[in-house]
Amino acid sequence: MASPALTQPSYSSSMADKPLLGMTIGDKFDQIATQHADNDALIVLHQNIHWSYRQLQEEVNRCARALLSIGVKKGDRVAIWAPNCSEWTLTQFATAKIGAILVNINPSYRTHELEYALNQSGARFLVTANSFKSSDYSAMLYELAPELKTSNDGELKSQKLPDLECIINLSSEKLSGMWRWSDLMKEANKVSQTDVDDLQATLQFDDAINIQYTSGTTGFPKGATLSHHNILNNGFFVAESMGFTSEDRLVIPVPLYHCFGMVMGNLGCMTHGATMIYPDEGFDPGKVLKAVHDQKATALYGVPTMFIAELEHEGFASTDFSTLRTGIMAGSICPAEIMKQVINKMNMKGVQIAYGMTETSPVSTQTGANDSIEKRVSTVGRTQPHLENKIVDPGNGGILPRGEIGELCTRGYSVMLKYWNNDKATAEAIDEAGWMHTGDLATMDEEGYIQIVGRIKDMVIRGGENVYPKEIEEFLYAHPAISEVQVTGVPDKKYGEELIAWVKLNSTAGDVTGEELREYCKGKITHFKIPRYFKFVDEFPMTVTGKIQKFKMREISIQELGLDQES
Repeated sequence: MASPALTQPSYSSSMADKPLLGMTIGDKFDQIATQHADNDALIVLHQNIHWSYRQLQEEVNRCARALLSIGVKKGDRVAIWAPNCSEWTLTQFATAKIGAILVNINPSYRTHELEYALNQSGARFLVTANSFKSSDYSAMLYELAPELKTSNDGELKSQKLPDLECIINLSSEKLSGMWRWSDLMKEANKVSQTDVDDLQATLQFDDAINIQYTSGTTGFPKGATLSHHNILNNGFFVAESMGFTSEDRLVIPVPLYHCFGMVMGNLGCMTHGATMIYPDEGFDPGKVLKAVHDQKATALYGVPTMFIAELEHEGFASTDFSTLRTGIMAGSICPAEIMKQVINKMNMKGVQIAYGMTETSPVSTQTGANDSIEKRVSTVGRTQPHLENKIVDPGNGGILPRGEIGELCTRGYSVMLKYWNNDKATAEAIDEAGWMHTGDLATMDEEGYIQIVGRIKDMVIRGGENVYPKEIEEFLYAHPAISEVQVTGVPDKKYGEELIAWVKLNSTAGDVTGEELREYCKGKITHFKIPRYFKFVDEFPMTVTGKIQKFKMREISIQELGLDQES
């Protein structure tokens, strides 16, 4: 007997008032630089840089000419391994103008990960900082490629890094075998702007322009390969949702190497003639607050942990938030209590939630400017313009009725071209109909709002019951002593899995025990959702972008609780 048709399936597509941008990043950049020549384009506070769009265009063109001069060709991979700085942005736009593929290297990578990313992408060129925080980048490069010590600049022949030929170091100090950035820029005089313009005119918006390595929990990272069309349009429509104009001034404390910084930040601003503001090389809550105050920012980006640090910072009370109106909180699940504080205490009445992944450029859903606070704190919004989303049964791939939990899938212009040189992983992620399978568990309500309830791999099955950590985290966030909480599963012989909650207390909380928190839960949430274990911490294992690494929480918990023998 045939099953009845779904009256309201978990599927949504979004119309748009504005069409997709059918152009390359370089062409859009030149168009904006002409239209908004005198507008503030890039402010880098730690480098004392304050460029208009006219000045930024001059610097980008000079960088593009310099790269051509040292042998960069269309399709070459140019890697960048650096924290937030003006050179990062110049490299981003210059490579886009000449058709080179920018390879983003995570600033926290060590030698093993760096070696893998450079070799897997086949990078011929590397732009690198000298150091960042505790990482001595140059020392790591000399360890990987000792041949640098005796190489001429741009003529590296390395056993471990066979594709890499040229390293450009951002240090003012001359290092053996490496160009200095200042020396590179002098090379621009050997190439005419006509050469850049002629090459730029040959580029297609579907060309690959960026490789970003996704931080997998097991195995090696995969290189999500993105086109001009992917990321230019995603940056544009993310900023459109916030009502961006050339009057907006966005503080970007998130790393540029990640889509949040370089797409939602840089490209979101550029496509609207708005201002990009970098407070520092890395995240510093005090410097973010100062940037908002001094630069009269209208918008601010961050992951939840960043907003928490800003709210708790000693300089918060003296910060002028009167110019702020909007921004985005994304990167991980956003706690409702934190969202409400950002709206009420930071004047970010129009703050939005955005959801996505590197493989979807990244944003596939976003709350709207007119959405209720309830929708902004309980969902990740609705489907982005020109995209489709559906929620399917992870077992058979069938679309589920609205309200049921399943895997979220996205289709449209934002879906990556492929994983670089990894056909198997590409086929596993993107099905024959072009849907990107996110690995996230979600529900869709009657109005099309999507709620993320966890990762398929994070879902805890306790005694046959499916438990979604986000639900428990949201409940515990309401406890007055709790500043931050993350829940994951650990092995248990009787139930298969049990729950452990890692808790960071408020500075004024005093002593709180796990038993007290268990009592707080009793009668308010179902018994099998009450964590068996509580671990009190000052910090959580995180990626450089501020995402909580639950797999590390699980590993540490198993070891500390002596559960290695459990199954």
